[in-house]
Amino acid sequence: MTDPTPVLSVRGLSVRFLMPGGRRIAAVTDAHFDVAAGECLALIGESGCGKSVLASALLGLLPANAQGAGEARLGDLDLLAADERTLARTVRGRLIGLIPQSPAAHLTPVRTVRSQLEEAVKALTDIRGRAALRSAAEAAADRAAFPAGHLDRHPHELSGGLAQRAATALALVGDAPLLLADEPTTGLDRDLVDHTVDELRRHLDTGRRALLVITHDLAAAERIADRVAVMYAGRIVELTDAKAFFGAPGPCHPYSRGLLQALPDRAFTPIPGMPPELGALPDGCAFAPRCERATDACTALPQPADGIACHHPHVPEDLRA
Repeated sequence: MTDPTPVLSVRGLSVRFLMPGGRRIAAVTDAHFDVAAGECLALIGESGCGKSVLASALLGLLPANAQGAGEARLGDLDLLAADERTLARTVRGRLIGLIPQSPAAHLTPVRTVRSQLEEAVKALTDIRGRAALRSAAEAAADRAAFPAGHLDRHPHELSGGLAQRAATALALVGDAPLLLADEPTTGLDRDLVDHTVDELRRHLDTGRRALLVITHDLAAAERIADRVAVMYAGRIVELTDAKAFFGAPGPCHPYSRGLLQALPDRAFTPIPGMPPELGALPDGCAFAPRCERATDACTALPQPADGIACHHPHVPEDLRA
């Protein structure tokens, strides 16, 4: 049985980028969600919707022209209010393990994968001694399906898929209460995708850790997630149970349903149109120009109700039709 107290609690998280000429880009707007111990929340949506910006905000890795607002509590610590010293020494790696979206950029180029894993084990665990560190590093590599024969290679000698597995191995070292995986299956074939998400799922088995997965891979999300948060144009438009989302009755927001219907094993029908520019969002529902259910009511911004931000959500009567 898991602890009902959230590991991560996000309330009103917003990020604006200040651009030359005073223009503002609303990358994330008013995000609300919790991630409990023993739970995986999958944050999904098209590229450019703000998912990775949200992850950067949690880790204090936003660029200098970003303005954040709201609250993101990890235990008693508000991540958005923490200073760089706290984030660097206490949060990154220790309270939050990160599988980055661009793993090659996060690996130290002049050191082998083995030496980086051994350094992480030494910094984040009580394991000491050369043989013990070596064994623990090899075990971490095995968990991420990183081949032992490549441990003494440098990052530039790795393919994109191997770099992804190396980054995953590093993130799984230690006992961080929150694991943040930003596109953790990039560059992997389907078998390795399944292996990776299954390993991340096992990371939750103790019921003490939480997992936030940011992905556009809906098959991976279906395999791993307990709940799903759908993001569009910087806003979370639906937050619901994963089994209901991927099975019956299915999602309620028209955008969420469009994402599923675009999959090759479903209708394989793309959502018409393109997402709006985050620097020129409409006053009302940002999805309205692409939505067949849109009416004049959609010129007003929909307020979330029961986890859905939509004036005309699909309801059970619609889904039976």
